[in-house]
Amino acid sequence: MAAAAGVAPVQARWVRGWGQRPRDPVRARPGPARSGPWGPLGGAGWERAAARGVIRASYLRCCFMECGSGTGDGSGSSRAVWGCRFVASRERFHAYLRASGEHRDDGEAEEEEEEAGSEQSEPPAKRGRLSEHGLGAESQEGVGEGEKVPAERKRARGQNKSRPCMKPNHYEKSRLCPSVTQGCTDKCYFGPRCRFLHDISEYMATKPADLGHSCVLFETFGKCIYGITCRFAKAHLGDGYRNIINTDLTKQWEGKSLVRNNLSKDLQHQLRKKKFSFKKADEYLRSLAKPHKNGGKGGKALGCSAEDLEASNCTMPQEGLGDTSECLVLPEEGGDPKQAALQSPVPIEGEGECPIKTAGLVTDEDIVKLRPREKKLEIEGKLYLAPLTTCGNLPFRRICKRFGADITCGEMAVCTNLLQGQSSEWALLKRHHTEDIFGVQLEGAFPDTMTKCAELLNQTIDVDFVDINVGCPIDLVYKKGGGCALMTRTNKFEQIVRGMNLVLDVPLTVKIRTGVQEKINVAHKIIPKLREWGASMVTLHGRSREQRYTRVADWHYIAECAKIASPMPLFGNGDILSFEDANQAMQMGVSGIMIARGALIKPWLFTEIKEQRHWDISSSERFDILKDFTNYGLEHWGSDTQGVEKTRKFLLEWLSFLCRYIPVGLLEHLPQKINERPPYYIGRDYLETLMASQNVDDWIKISELLLGPVPTNFTFLPKHKANSYR
Repeated sequence: MAAAAGVAPVQARWVRGWGQRPRDPVRARPGPARSGPWGPLGGAGWERAAARGVIRASYLRCCFMECGSGTGDGSGSSRAVWGCRFVASRERFHAYLRASGEHRDDGEAEEEEEEAGSEQSEPPAKRGRLSEHGLGAESQEGVGEGEKVPAERKRARGQNKSRPCMKPNHYEKSRLCPSVTQGCTDKCYFGPRCRFLHDISEYMATKPADLGHSCVLFETFGKCIYGITCRFAKAHLGDGYRNIINTDLTKQWEGKSLVRNNLSKDLQHQLRKKKFSFKKADEYLRSLAKPHKNGGKGGKALGCSAEDLEASNCTMPQEGLGDTSECLVLPEEGGDPKQAALQSPVPIEGEGECPIKTAGLVTDEDIVKLRPREKKLEIEGKLYLAPLTTCGNLPFRRICKRFGADITCGEMAVCTNLLQGQSSEWALLKRHHTEDIFGVQLEGAFPDTMTKCAELLNQTIDVDFVDINVGCPIDLVYKKGGGCALMTRTNKFEQIVRGMNLVLDVPLTVKIRTGVQEKINVAHKIIPKLREWGASMVTLHGRSREQRYTRVADWHYIAECAKIASPMPLFGNGDILSFEDANQAMQMGVSGIMIARGALIKPWLFTEIKEQRHWDISSSERFDILKDFTNYGLEHWGSDTQGVEKTRKFLLEWLSFLCRYIPVGLLEHLPQKINERPPYYIGRDYLETLMASQNVDDWIKISELLLGPVPTNFTFLPKHKANSYR
């Protein structure tokens, strides 16, 4: 899709991928005697680059005209600037944001950029690696006198594995007691040792200013459970700091809830005191130590093979995937003293138990095993949103569900933390009522903890499937024997799958990679075994653990594994960023596709796939998506200071991926590829340019447009080593 005449759009074909080495020697190693946008090339070098197809000739002429090299038709500089309207240098990009931001602050309508200088030698496209000494002298020369280019260190790569705790603590000193917030002023929950404030006037004198005049909780549910601690309290506070209630709205939500799978205090107490009964899991684990007829070590205990399950006389039907009853739940806060008060005022019937629909008075589901066909997943051709750690939270899943995601899965939960009753880990299992096909993903390394955790979830929460994460590549998990390490521990892997399949009444799925080492694929050997062990579906990520994201996904290998897995469904995962990518993936013979980074970069990708079109979404529409995310976040994490800062944190984590999107209207070659690194470009308006910035300061600015100014001691360190904010 070409832009207007005379405009050189961003070239999506020649830009280099994130973390990939340049393939073309013309721009691979810039030397001291080279000049030009990629480090000084002569005219002959540019001609060779254009002849090779690295750069389009029209774009090449445009770059030379902007740099004043005289190449082209001799037109003036103003025409050259208009021809290079989208592609920009690093200094020009940030100068535009600074200038436009100042104009917006002054209330001016015009947001046109003034040229920083006539000489600009910084390359329009980003290099994969910066030199060890920062920008270098040449790029410093292209900056005007009024601009100061900060000294840059060597580009950091990889993850920030030891990120500090960024929990908001600036508000703890003047925090109001939960008993006052909930109206129980007669009795304090903490007794005489309470360290919170009980005087409302004293609290209001130290409370920060409100962030807005409308509270999403009050407008949606008729009551804000955070009362005077809400950062939007003006919308629902009356005389004497009285919390106003809209009775008409509250009656509509009375006894209902939007979120399921909450951890009750009674269950948490049972887990912490080790009083929860794991009858099926204990029986299976005891059988692992018993000798069998064939002299094995108990890997196939209790007749768990597909043949034995098929031979069993089972008359208990299994509910189909996705046929879940919608149960509405009020928003709830994850804070410790508040948790009990934020539960639904009317308990839901059957909460904490796995409901079983029966036709008679007597059931035998505890004796007769379910046959494999009764755990079959009917998800052929559906779009699966991957379980994304940190970013795959409930508000983000609501966004993707609205755009057309069919299957959603919670973030990876560690089984040992769930067995200990940790509230933070159980929060990852929460399910919104709009998620009609929902599963949870477990991580573990041993059959005892994984089997017990599966039985625990089978009895206490409402899910449609349980997934085992055998694709996690991080060292913390791998070195303990979990994640990808299970692919090399076949005996333990088998015991885990068989044990979990035995205690679960819902389908069991497994997510794996091609292997651990880069050039040694083992998935084709494991997939037939998974089918034999009782897995209902396998998701294959087309990269190994060592590759991470430095290589493209191997979809040809995924196609081979899909043939081997038949008739068991196999979903493919990797490098899906457009409906063309999705169509090519489905032609490989997979049952469906899982979308991970593509959903983070453009959550409307699900709509594009279903409607088979490219959506040239505007910056205002993208900003509305961020507004919805913040509203969902305030519903989920709360509208007090703690909830606002949690929402801000997860918004910033998501913005680190959203900034990689290139608007369709700026591309000359469609579609954008996920492994291509775009150059700096100036969008069609200020907001579009701001959203394209990979500077964390600009992400902070976007969050302040939605959630107000950040606290004075606010710090943010992204998950990936790009930059940080202090």
